[in-house]
Amino acid sequence: MNDCLFFGYSSIIFLFENGKAIEYLKENDSNQNPSKIQIEENIQKVSVGHENEAILTKEGNLFAKRYNINPNNPNEFINISSLIEDKNDRIIQDIVSGACSIYLLTSNKNVYGIGSNYSGQLGFDSKILKKTEKPILMMKNVSKIFSGNDSSSVFILNSNQELYVCGDNEYGQVGLGELIKEETKIQKLTKIQNIPKGKIIDIQCGYVHSIMLIENEDENPKRKLYSCGYWQFNGLGKEDEDTYEFTEIKSSLFENDDNILDFSVGNAHTLILTSNSKLIVFGYNYYGELGNGNTKTQLIPIQIEIPKLRFNENISNYHISYLIKLFRRKEFCDISFKTKNGEIIEAHKLILKYRLNQNENQNQIEKLQEIISKKSIKESNQIFEMIYSNRIINPKLYCEIKEIINLNEKIEETMKRIYLNKNEKDFIIERKEKQYKFPKLILIMRSELYRGMFLSVTKDTSNKVTDYSELSNKSFQIFEYWIYSNQIKDEIEITQEIIDEIQIGIDYFQLNETYPNLFDLLINKFNNQN
Repeated sequence: MNDCLFFGYSSIIFLFENGKAIEYLKENDSNQNPSKIQIEENIQKVSVGHENEAILTKEGNLFAKRYNINPNNPNEFINISSLIEDKNDRIIQDIVSGACSIYLLTSNKNVYGIGSNYSGQLGFDSKILKKTEKPILMMKNVSKIFSGNDSSSVFILNSNQELYVCGDNEYGQVGLGELIKEETKIQKLTKIQNIPKGKIIDIQCGYVHSIMLIENEDENPKRKLYSCGYWQFNGLGKEDEDTYEFTEIKSSLFENDDNILDFSVGNAHTLILTSNSKLIVFGYNYYGELGNGNTKTQLIPIQIEIPKLRFNENISNYHISYLIKLFRRKEFCDISFKTKNGEIIEAHKLILKYRLNQNENQNQIEKLQEIISKKSIKESNQIFEMIYSNRIINPKLYCEIKEIINLNEKIEETMKRIYLNKNEKDFIIERKEKQYKFPKLILIMRSELYRGMFLSVTKDTSNKVTDYSELSNKSFQIFEYWIYSNQIKDEIEITQEIIDEIQIGIDYFQLNETYPNLFDLLINKFNNQN
């Protein structure tokens, strides 16, 4: 299952949840099959520009390729972070691609640029420095960097929340204001004076426009979009008006109870997703990129229908987001909530207990019942989506539940508490003279065997099963702990006999698709012990 994918001018990169990636090159051969990217470290992030591809690993290394990065061999990934002169500044925290350049944010909060500087997008005079194949320091004390895969501009937010910009400004797309709209290049980092009040969440850049997402910081946070650039390319969300500084995109589609959840900017069009599940679009539409059924350019925001997508039932990977897919499966729900209009929402008590704050003096589920009883069905569903997904999709509603919900808890800690709490286990596996109890939801996440059993159309009312007896008790205890923690206890000594037993058990319980794989963990531990 792919976690996300990234498009460049001539390639697509698929990033998988197991930290690996494959690449599909569209140029030269339209029938070319995807090929695995040969990077041994686990991949954390992929960023693709018009003429570059960049991959950030969990170890903090940056690998990149393309003509303006490695002209001698443009199809080979090279380690860019190792080229930074300061050896103490080579751990990369974040990466962003522009059209022809890449920006690196290091763990020391410094920003480096590499690639083209034709429009001054690296913050230097383009007549002196046209391009660089080694990272050059652009700014220190940085919080975030923003650009776009069709953009020759970059925005840098420092730790004092001051916003700087450099690069192509031919169409006023850097937001510096009308007085300098004729300047085609901003060749040094320049502070933007007139930016909207609030916290900058994101800035995305198209070819001739930029869009900024701002969140106010009062008790009921509200997000707003602001745009700047050239209106005739239709990426501003406004009619007949160039905008040389960031001004608000206003529309009746942004209701008072709605909020902007996410947005994405293309070459000259924009898509917006709201907390009320609206998909709002505007901009250039010659190729039908707005998805509204025609090829007519849309100057102001319109709402389009979101396609109905089926959830993939493969939930074997160890991640809390897969529990969301069980949110709609009523056969596993064991607790009900009533909204202010009397509608019933069903949920999983097990998940709620471990997604809400632990508080011995107050029953948080009762508190949640009280909150839901005052909400509409739409608001209630959003509250549950936040609880299940660990994401703030509606800041206004989040303010009301933030005292009872825990958004910072790691899934490993949750699973270990479930492992220790015998009262939360509703399925028994009998082995010889010993019983092992598991929550059905956990078994569904981890084992294809039990997923097929519990999600079968034919319902089995039994809550226990006699299972594979060839596993010794020690091997089964390893299996039991791994189901919850994705780990093997440090004090367990691994023998060849245990490895052989568990290899058979992995096939029986159908655990081969999980990551990290139990068998790989055993082999690594066995090799380390010997």
